Amino acid sequence: MRNVSIIGIGQTPVGEIWEKGLRTLAVDAIRAAMKDAHMETADALYIGNMLSGEATGQAHLGPLIADAAGLRGVEAAKIEAACGSAAYALRLAYLAVAGGMHDTVIVCGVEKMTDRAPGRMTNGLASAADGELEAAQGLSFVAINALLMQRYMYEFGWKKSDFAQFAVNAHQNAAGNPYAMFHHLVSANDFEKAKMVATPINLLDSSPMADGAAAVVITSDPLAREFADKPVRIKASTAATDSIAIAERRDILTLDAAKRSTLKAYEVAGVSPADIDLFELHDAFSIMAALSLEAAGFAERGQGVRLALTQDIGIEGKHPISTMGGLKGRGHPVGATGLYQVVEAAMQLRGEAGHNQVQDARLAMTQNIGGSGATVTTHILEAWR
Repeated sequence: MRNVSIIGIGQTPVGEIWEKGLRTLAVDAIRAAMKDAHMETADALYIGNMLSGEATGQAHLGPLIADAAGLRGVEAAKIEAACGSAAYALRLAYLAVAGGMHDTVIVCGVEKMTDRAPGRMTNGLASAADGELEAAQGLSFVAINALLMQRYMYEFGWKKSDFAQFAVNAHQNAAGNPYAMFHHLVSANDFEKAKMVATPINLLDSSPMADGAAAVVITSDPLAREFADKPVRIKASTAATDSIAIAERRDILTLDAAKRSTLKAYEVAGVSPADIDLFELHDAFSIMAALSLEAAGFAERGQGVRLALTQDIGIEGKHPISTMGGLKGRGHPVGATGLYQVVEAAMQLRGEAGHNQVQDARLAMTQNIGGSGATVTTHILEAWR
C-alpha cells in the first residue's frame, strides 16, 4: 500500500443556494480543488451524494459531473452511504490510490436540498433509517435522535441545558468561517428559549438542511510534493457498520460503529486520542456530538456532555471540535458533509483556518456518520513537515 496525500481542496459556501443547481455546485468545488492542486485532470472522479434523485430528479451523477467539470472520459461514479456518503467516497478513492489502481483521484461531495419542500426532504432523509422498523412507524431522524437524547438524559442524569455549549461552540466557530451557513452567535439563554422540534431536541440542537459541495484531490506521496506546497497525508481511512435500527443495537447509547472505526484508525495511524489536535465530528444533533466524543475515546460513556460543560471543546480547549462550525453552524448538506469536514481539517493542518486556527495543529480526525450510526467512516490526517 502506498502513502496517500491530499494535494488540493475546494468548497462552495453552504446555505440556501437557489441560484445554482447541483451540477454547478459540484463543478465549482471540483475546479477549486484542481486549481489548488495545480492539476488539469485526474484518473477518476468519485461523487458522494445521498438525495440527488429525491431532491433534484437527477441520478447518474458520475458522468454528469465529470462531463461538466471537463473530465469527460475518466472513470466516474456516485457513492451513497446516507449522510456518510462523502467520507465513504474518499475512502474508496484512498483505497484506489493506495492500492496502485490510480495515481490521482478527485472526490467531491455534493447535495442540493433546499429547492424542495422541507417535508419532502424529511421523507428522503428518513429513507436512511430502517424502512420497516423505524420509518414505517413514523420516526423521522429528529425523532430518532430525540429518543436517544431522552434516554441519555435519563440514564446519566444530565439536564437539557447541559447540552447548550455544543450549539454555542458551533456558532462561535461558524462565525469565523466565510463558507458557513450561519454567522451569528448564540448563547446558552438562546438555547434555553429555542423552539422545540421533538422533545427534548430543539432548533439549536439540530443541524440545518443546506446546499453545498466540497472536493479534494488525492495522490500518492511521491507525486504529492511535486504538485502541492502543503500536502496533507491521510494517515488512516477506516469504516465500520452497525444495525440501521437503533432498537437492534447492542447498546443504543454507544455508537459501536464509530467506536470500531475509530479504534481501527488509531491502530493504523499508530496514535491515541491524546495525539489528536482537533476532531471534526458528526454533530447533526447535539446528542450525536456527545456520543461521538465517547465512541472516539475522548470521554467515558455518559460523560461526553461534560467536555462541553467544561468548555474543553473550544478552539483553545483540550479537545477542539467543529472548528469551522461543524454540521450545526456550517450547515449540513448531507451527502457533502464528510468532504467539508476533510477540507476544514486540511485547512487547519495547512495553517489556513484564520481566526479559527488551532495552534500547532499536526493531527486531525474527521468522522462522518450515515444514518443514526449505521455507517461510520473515520479519517486521520497529518500535516507534512
